Amino acid sequence: MVNFTVDQIRAIMDKKASIRNMSVIAHAGIIASARAGETHFTDTRKEEQERYITIKSTAISLFYELSENDLNFIKQSKDGSGFLINLIDSPGHVDFSSELILDPIFKVFDAIMNFRKEETAKLIEKLDIKLDSEDKKYHCELLYEGPPEDEAAMGIKSCDPKGPLRMYISKMVPTSDKGRFYTFGRVFSGVVSTGLKVRILGLNYTPGKKADLYLKRIQRTILMMGPYVEPIEDVPCGNIVGLVGVDQFLVKTGTITTFEQAHNMRVMKFSISPVVRVAVEAKNSADLPKLVEGLKRLAKSDPMVQCIIEESGEHIIAGAGELHLEICLKDLEEDSACIPIKKSDPVVSYRKRVSEESNVLCLSKSPNKHNQLYMKARPFPDGLAEDIDKGEELKARARYLAEKYEWDVAEARKIWCFGPDGTGPNILTDITKGVQYLNEIKDSVVAGFQWATKEGALCEENMRGVRFDVHEVTLHADAIHRGAGQIIPTARRCLYASVLTAQPRLMESIYLVEIQCPEQVVGGIYGVLNRKSGHVFEESQVAGTPMFVVKAYLLVNESFGFTANLRSNTGSQAFPQCVFNHWQILPGDPFDNSSRPCQVVAETRKRKGLKEGIPALDNFLDKL
Repeated sequence: MVNFTVDQIRAIMDKKASIRNMSVIAHAGIIASARAGETHFTDTRKEEQERYITIKSTAISLFYELSENDLNFIKQSKDGSGFLINLIDSPGHVDFSSELILDPIFKVFDAIMNFRKEETAKLIEKLDIKLDSEDKKYHCELLYEGPPEDEAAMGIKSCDPKGPLRMYISKMVPTSDKGRFYTFGRVFSGVVSTGLKVRILGLNYTPGKKADLYLKRIQRTILMMGPYVEPIEDVPCGNIVGLVGVDQFLVKTGTITTFEQAHNMRVMKFSISPVVRVAVEAKNSADLPKLVEGLKRLAKSDPMVQCIIEESGEHIIAGAGELHLEICLKDLEEDSACIPIKKSDPVVSYRKRVSEESNVLCLSKSPNKHNQLYMKARPFPDGLAEDIDKGEELKARARYLAEKYEWDVAEARKIWCFGPDGTGPNILTDITKGVQYLNEIKDSVVAGFQWATKEGALCEENMRGVRFDVHEVTLHADAIHRGAGQIIPTARRCLYASVLTAQPRLMESIYLVEIQCPEQVVGGIYGVLNRKSGHVFEESQVAGTPMFVVKAYLLVNESFGFTANLRSNTGSQAFPQCVFNHWQILPGDPFDNSSRPCQVVAETRKRKGLKEGIPALDNFLDKL
């Protein structure tokens, strides 16, 4: 059916068996856009039409009727011959993997170029092999943070239009009104409608508390139709929809619900990390307020980008790669801030870890000298940080630590938190015994831990793979003398001392590079990789073709200009894809003035406006 109306789409939305939410993806360079013709209906940006690539995911709802013969091939339950196809055109380039927001996909492969690295990342991140709609009840625990038997969970399991509204906002879509966004997402239970009063739950919402919770009415519900929107009165569960009037209450993603006891929907996790950074500033200092507002808009519009303000006042944009950063900077200058900007050369993120257990039990006293914390730091066993990144449940994590990494079961149960941001690859563990008032200061110690792991002692970069043990605590009997103002900075100082006494080391980020090319240009690839300090670990020929696949590890710090150099040395016959793979220790001691880590620390501290030199241990370690 070519000509259809919103009313026809709305009528079929109630038939859950006739709804298909799906995404079409193909790897960069497969020229799927060229195959599709000149319409470019879902290419809403000028760069997408000029470069023949998809940068932002775009949704469109289609109505399709099957013939009787074709219906016989559908074995699942069905309700008539008409189907609603909610189609999302998603990017193929690995830098934009965060734009993939649906599980079912229609994958386009190149018959000659075979299965590529970014396709592996997409399938690992998004593909769900259990396609039977009956299986969704078992997936509820992957979607919902709350109890599996509460009213909201039951509504999600049965996709019940009469249940409480549960909608996950997965991204923000800019509108023609500068600074405003459509909030786009999927309805998992209930019905969302214009004028409905809802509870808007941000990422920091905690059940039972009012922080990051807003009670508002939805101004409008809309259908996303490529570059256009169509108003619709209401949308039942099982469908995707856009909302107007919600964007100012959310940062990137969130949950919309009518259930008062509801928990958040689980946040999407990405297979890539924003490891490349640039500093930006307004060319005209009078435009600084516009730059700050533009960075806020940019952070809303892109699920992956991070906009950070350093203590020095420097504004940082972090992206997944060179192309991602290029697009973000263009958006900032032309759409979000609408001012001319200056940008620095790209820099990369580092992580800090320890290489051995602290050689002393570190003591830090509170400013009033009435409270004492004793801690030690030790490195994670190999593989634990990566396992934490996968995001297992807290209960499952404790059991996993005991079984795989031989942690003491009692200690595994007394993990206070992970950090930074509550989910990072560092652990704070309570191994004290019989300490009075300990639970009263737990939140303050956790706050200090989150602070310390986010801004490490060497150069205020994140920590990774460090376990901190709280060995002993001495507290004043009067609660007024052990408040947050006394405990948080004390915990941070004690954590820093624990790290500095445990042989700290820097870690650098590594790309996995996959290059496909004809045999005659393989030599040129090796030359470029050698100049960029790359390490080739696999070379193979694609069966039945003249194409070769070269896989290598490349320092993210050496990746700038890599694609341009590769194409100039191979006559544009090599097609590279870079995806973040792992962190590795940067050889050398950061306290050795002649070492590379020491230079990195000095450069990073200078860029961030910090004092020269690593802070002395005496600044953090106290004596009895």
